[in-house]
Amino acid sequence: MKKTILVLVGSIMALACNQTPKQLETPENKMEQTYQDDLPNPVNNTIRQFNIDSISFSEADLGDFPYFNLPKGLVAQNKPLQKKFDVCFFPIDGVMTAVEGKLYKINVSADQNEEFSQRYFEKSLEDYLVSIGAVKVFDGEISKEEYERYNKQDPNKGDEGDIGYFGEKIKFYVIRSKTKGNIYIQYSANNASGKLNILLEEPLKQTITKLSSDEILKDLSEKGKSILYINFEIDKSNLTFEGREAVDEITKVLKSDPSLKIVIEGHTDNSGDAAHNKNLSTDRAESVMSELISKGIEKTRLVAKGFGAERPLVANDSEENKAKNRRVELIKIS
Repeated sequence: MKKTILVLVGSIMALACNQTPKQLETPENKMEQTYQDDLPNPVNNTIRQFNIDSISFSEADLGDFPYFNLPKGLVAQNKPLQKKFDVCFFPIDGVMTAVEGKLYKINVSADQNEEFSQRYFEKSLEDYLVSIGAVKVFDGEISKEEYERYNKQDPNKGDEGDIGYFGEKIKFYVIRSKTKGNIYIQYSANNASGKLNILLEEPLKQTITKLSSDEILKDLSEKGKSILYINFEIDKSNLTFEGREAVDEITKVLKSDPSLKIVIEGHTDNSGDAAHNKNLSTDRAESVMSELISKGIEKTRLVAKGFGAERPLVANDSEENKAKNRRVELIKIS
């Protein structure tokens, strides 16, 4: 009897050993395998087929842009890059994808009394982002081929807080908010410093309007001057098609009032050589004057002057302000 039982047990064990993994699969093993199949790609930890609409809305009080400060003991290494509207590239499905909106980018370092800790920086951000409903959609590297494909498309490549290099470990989160919109956050770090990018996705708010002779005349009558943004070829005094259209509007003003005389002033920002800017602004003012003369305006009614960067409207401390300083002013001669 004992011998028979031993033979039976041995047979069962032999059959079990000869079964395939599929035959031995248990409900617990099957559940674990299914979960593993849904995990990010093990090569680059990218969640496959990212869809912003599949992310739940955060109910957290997010505050104002850029929504949170740095962990205690960490500071922005230099002046942050801040743009009301720009583009930033994020690793969506492993592909660096352009997203437009309000942008904030910084390099992060420890203050004078601290040593930078990569773990402290990353763990602090991770815990806080999760607490406000952020969802991680990428944690890994982009390929060398992907970097070479996209990097020249990024206008801020190499600037403050720039993320997205081959071999760089990138962590990328998204927050969906019914009140704020879609918020994209990515960061990276090593044992010396970190980088952080925050973008609020927004469409461009168009501010360009066609220059009107009525507006120019109103400004000259009420203020004694009109500030215009006339398009020239880059670093040249040649008027573009849009620039000539602007001069057409100035012509209408001067022909509507034959007694009106104006000074045409050219102005630049402070980029580059001061003497070059002075000459360029003079040439552009004279270019406008020449165009007006060619359209029948008497030269005796016109004066052209260039001031370079000597008379800025605003401080030349941002690209937006520099654009405001690159202008032509029409001054009414009493």
